[in-house]
Amino acid sequence: MTRSITGLPFDDIRDLLAALPAGDRDSAAAVHLRNRNLVKPEGGLGRLEEIVEWLARWQALAKPSVHRPLVAIFAATHGVAKRTTGKAFCSTREMVDIFAAGGAAVNQLALAANAGLKVFDLALDMPTPDIAEEAALSEPACAATMAFGMEAIAGGTDLLCVGAEGVGNGAVAAALACALFGGEPGDWTEDATEAEIVREALALHGSALKDPLEALRRVGGREIAAVAGAIIAARYQRIPVLLDGFVTCAAAAVLQKAEPTAIDHCTAAHRSGSAAHDRLLAALGKRPLLDLGVSLGDGAGAALAITMVKTAAAAYAGMTTRVEAGLV
Repeated sequence: MTRSITGLPFDDIRDLLAALPAGDRDSAAAVHLRNRNLVKPEGGLGRLEEIVEWLARWQALAKPSVHRPLVAIFAATHGVAKRTTGKAFCSTREMVDIFAAGGAAVNQLALAANAGLKVFDLALDMPTPDIAEEAALSEPACAATMAFGMEAIAGGTDLLCVGAEGVGNGAVAAALACALFGGEPGDWTEDATEAEIVREALALHGSALKDPLEALRRVGGREIAAVAGAIIAARYQRIPVLLDGFVTCAAAAVLQKAEPTAIDHCTAAHRSGSAAHDRLLAALGKRPLLDLGVSLGDGAGAALAITMVKTAAAAYAGMTTRVEAGLV
């Protein structure tokens, strides 16, 4: 299908989404066949078998592996924080400093999984406007932030975990989810202040939110745009992605709404326990790997899932087949 070219910044993003590479069916089929012939009952390893097939499809390898996992945390500040800071543990800047010092939970979890960790400061000293008063970003700024997110994997990785940090980003993610999937503000947040922000933002931006990328720039934020960019880049570089919590899933939802196959290379790492995250996972058609109630949203839940993915690949690669064992 031919699109009209407008010369607007989002044109490049739409072109990327229209030309996403497909997964490698042959590699996935080879893994599926070998899984059936390993020395175990068929399906005996449960979802571990599914994980290996997913890795194979998106790494395009008949024997997938994870040696260079990366946890990428995107941090931004929001104008709505002035209405939500009373509930914040600390400021975004303070949390980023803790990441840098290696003192956060996600640091320990990444270390335990032998994963790299990068924190991206997205203009923390310049909060985006209150989304209930004006658009969070201009189209050029949003597209540029997505492009910045695409560079997050420039150093190389074979499994990307995306996390988001930013006081107030629960409200903007709720507004984004509500814009994309409908329902009432209370469906996407249990916080009364956040629900009011969502209600006001949707009333202000109206029908413009029907376009997923417009919704992203109007009621999203820099970290959400950067996560979306990283997910797109990972697809082009054949890197599977583990989605963390509600905010990163909202970023993924933008892409899926713009192109239904856009997040096929993504798996939900975990269930945080919030009703909104459950509802969003269901809307995305993603079944989480873990259910531990980790609600940090900074990539900690995704970091926890790295070990499961590594273990699945190691079990597959190391097990003996029925033929090798002389059982057929």
